[in-house]
Amino acid sequence: MRVGISSFSHETCTFCPNITTLEDWDVGGMLYGDDALDTEGQGKSYITGFKEAAHEECVELVGILVARSPRTVGMGSWLTTESFEVISNRIVEGIQKQMPLDGVLLALHGAMAVTNVARPEAELCRRVRKVVGRIPIMVTLDLHANEDVELANTVDGVFILKTYPHLDGHEIGKIAGKCIINTIRGNFKPVMAMRKPGIISASVYQASEYFPMKEVYDRCREWEKKGVYCASVAPGFAYADVPDVGASVFVVTNDDHKLAEECAQNINDLLWSLRQALTRPLPKAKEGVAQVLKMVSEGTKPVVIAYHDDRLGDGTHVFKELLEQGAKNFCTTSIADPKILNKLELENQMGDTVTVKIGGWVHPISGPPITVTGRIEWLGPANWVETGPMGRGARRHDDLVASLDLGNNRHVVISNRLRAPMSADPLKALGLDVDSYDIVEIKSRVHHKAYWDTWSAIDFPVDPPGTTPADLSTLNYKNLPWDIYPIGEKWKH
Repeated sequence: MRVGISSFSHETCTFCPNITTLEDWDVGGMLYGDDALDTEGQGKSYITGFKEAAHEECVELVGILVARSPRTVGMGSWLTTESFEVISNRIVEGIQKQMPLDGVLLALHGAMAVTNVARPEAELCRRVRKVVGRIPIMVTLDLHANEDVELANTVDGVFILKTYPHLDGHEIGKIAGKCIINTIRGNFKPVMAMRKPGIISASVYQASEYFPMKEVYDRCREWEKKGVYCASVAPGFAYADVPDVGASVFVVTNDDHKLAEECAQNINDLLWSLRQALTRPLPKAKEGVAQVLKMVSEGTKPVVIAYHDDRLGDGTHVFKELLEQGAKNFCTTSIADPKILNKLELENQMGDTVTVKIGGWVHPISGPPITVTGRIEWLGPANWVETGPMGRGARRHDDLVASLDLGNNRHVVISNRLRAPMSADPLKALGLDVDSYDIVEIKSRVHHKAYWDTWSAIDFPVDPPGTTPADLSTLNYKNLPWDIYPIGEKWKH
């Protein structure tokens, strides 16, 4: 038995200014053949789950192509048509060369947005289907997938993460791998049902271990105890302006259409009942920082400020408020400013005191550049092994990063791109004393919670202006479904 493996994944923030080109993908790196199956030093993933399932069942996996993350400033915006066409063709041609295969596993994302291609993941799967015929094709998706019935009609099984922070990629990969193996052997007949409940929600509300999404994933597991093979929910990625944006439900059973439909409808109804909790307001930067400083003064500390809507990395709104409101004992864990970073590398060394203007350069929505004076406490590359739950065991590297000590135990990290530490390890790699801080500001929505919720007294999200806000009504959608709650035309008063 031979099963082809490929991965082409991108969470596209179409409200970011920088398009994602083929050159960006090629710089990020393409892995082919056996290299596509080499997961050494990368932590757990869908592909490590595929590999475990194959190893247990003595099945040969055939590497086709893994497209690694493209090199873009901040989160890349729309993929060019060329980049999608070229990479998709590489996958399809790679599969053609390896035929005959008994099945294909595709590790995708579900929130890719491509110029002139309305539903790219479904389109890629259609192209693969045309090549391989009726052999099973199964797909793993990120929890932030935007998908609809077109994908369900094209593949044999859809399997989606159940955790945000994403900790179950290996598990979901193994579930998909076992399903395709048993389907090939004739021991399983996958039947799918899917629903689109018509809800769009910001990522910051979608944490899987907190209300409201905990109720949804608990319900999925209840149905799996009743005989459903896999019940999956993607609350969706609101920042891809695409026709199939919003939550989706995919249910896979073993030849039981009635059970699949009952499960999908039940979960759909539950999501709809939770729609208001998925769209509640959050404080802006000034108000939020003031609330955090009040908590700290009253003894509730340390606090993580989740600056959740800065996907460009150069946002300064929260840093500005921390400085202006007199905060001490804090670390702003990343302001992306490669120009200033390179200038420091050329003109300075560790220990120098410098005055620099940082941030606010990619887009006006990021806020104004901030002038600071501080001592360079780190300047150079950084290496660490991730010990936190997100990517545990993965070897990480920054080519160049700086940290400035601004006095009063105030610190700011300057990076080339958005740098969101998923644990204390990336800060400790810079020699920072994390446990001395009352406040840590992280440009993250939920992923950081896997570690930082164990460190902090409270995780406090704020909603300053940004490309990925909680208040979705501030974004200029062009492809939004008219009836999607709460910002579709149907719901406007």
